[in-house]
Amino acid sequence: MSCSKSKFHSSRLIFTGDMGDKKILCAGLVCLDIINVVDKFPEEDTDSRCLSQRWQRGGNASNSCTVLSLLGAPCGFMGSLAHGPVAENLPDVTADDFSKVDLSQYKWIHLEGRNADEQVKMIQKVVLYNSKLPEEHKITISVEIEKVREPLFQLFPHGDVVFVSKDVARHFGFCSAEAALKGLYSKVKKGAVLICAWAEKGADAMGPDGVAVHSDAFPPEALVDTLGAGDTFNAAVIFTLSNGGSLKHALTFGCQVAGRKCGVHGYDGIVAK
Repeated sequence: MSCSKSKFHSSRLIFTGDMGDKKILCAGLVCLDIINVVDKFPEEDTDSRCLSQRWQRGGNASNSCTVLSLLGAPCGFMGSLAHGPVAENLPDVTADDFSKVDLSQYKWIHLEGRNADEQVKMIQKVVLYNSKLPEEHKITISVEIEKVREPLFQLFPHGDVVFVSKDVARHFGFCSAEAALKGLYSKVKKGAVLICAWAEKGADAMGPDGVAVHSDAFPPEALVDTLGAGDTFNAAVIFTLSNGGSLKHALTFGCQVAGRKCGVHGYDGIVAK
């Protein structure tokens, strides 16, 4: 399977779920994923007949929001949306945009690492808001550092929960999730949780007690579609932690749901009936 992405374009909007419980907000990218299905991975300089093609909404934050919704979490998405199905030059959400968000609606805010300078300012707004609240009402902040881009690394000390990708871990010279946690934990703030998923080897996490927690992967019977598996993992972990689950439970559930996602096209059917 190969995939190309065309970005949406236009106004910055916020979509939210039901108004009952406090929600989880995912801020970042929404884009158009164009997925071409072929019978085998294409060899270089060859043509391959496409068995099927589908267009679906993508983007890390958008995908995570989709999965959170499927899991039953009241949630919202903040990002730039298009007037039409295809467009270019998508502007990232700025701190000024974020200042219009009613933070009282949310219990958790997840930021897909993109324009980190602006996102640090966004986080600072949440920290200021939290400073006026009792501990049980404070908003939890999670950040995803997926791309190997130097400006994104400034996000490490700003998340209560920090998701670091396999690619970023390797960039820093680590060959396993466990090694990455031990080597990178000094970069996160005191009391934070650092999480690193490592594809078929599962995922590891470390909290302030310094003890590494591991979950094996849960591969499907047949590997069908891995696009968005990481976003699914992040969403399932956030879902569990935001509902008071333990770090071990969150990691295991994240791997389970991500495994189910790899066995289906898109996201239909990832939630066990």
